[in-house]
Amino acid sequence: MAAAFVLRGLGRARPVLRPPPAELLRAPRRGHRLTPADDELYQRTHISLLQRDAPHAAYVESYSSRGFVVNGNRVFGPCALLPHSVLQWNVGSHLDITEESFSLFWMLEPPLEIVVVGTGDRTERLPSRVLRAMRQRGLAVEVQDTPNACATFNFLCHEGRATGAALIPPPGGTALAPLAQAAE
Repeated sequence: MAAAFVLRGLGRARPVLRPPPAELLRAPRRGHRLTPADDELYQRTHISLLQRDAPHAAYVESYSSRGFVVNGNRVFGPCALLPHSVLQWNVGSHLDITEESFSLFWMLEPPLEIVVVGTGDRTERLPSRVLRAMRQRGLAVEVQDTPNACATFNFLCHEGRATGAALIPPPGGTALAPLAQAAE
């Protein structure tokens, strides 16, 4: 009986709380830390830009049925965007696109990787002979509606790719709001 009483008493007994050692008080209580010094290493975040945006890179800021705003400059009507310049492009619609109208893209040195073509408010099919001529000269062609072509061109330029664009303004009322208006 005495043994049962002792065993019951042990089950109810509380452990003696000892103060933790001093090194446990200073150490972080998270299990993923390797050493206490790691906590000091990750208190601040520093961001370094390896390469700033190139000032000569063309970015389409907005578009409307009249034309485009590229790097703060208005371009009326269709335009051809090259890595270092913006040109008016002498086409009226996607039906006017020929091998000759694309010749300025393959004459550049260093050569372009890709040409993004915006065909207005919807994606139109270009003649196969034009696409074949571009492919033979080592240029990839991406044909999209103008809103998506502007976004694709900006993205590829931001990546630092050698990109050109041939853009026809959308005839409808669609317009990309300028960045200053979108922020308000």
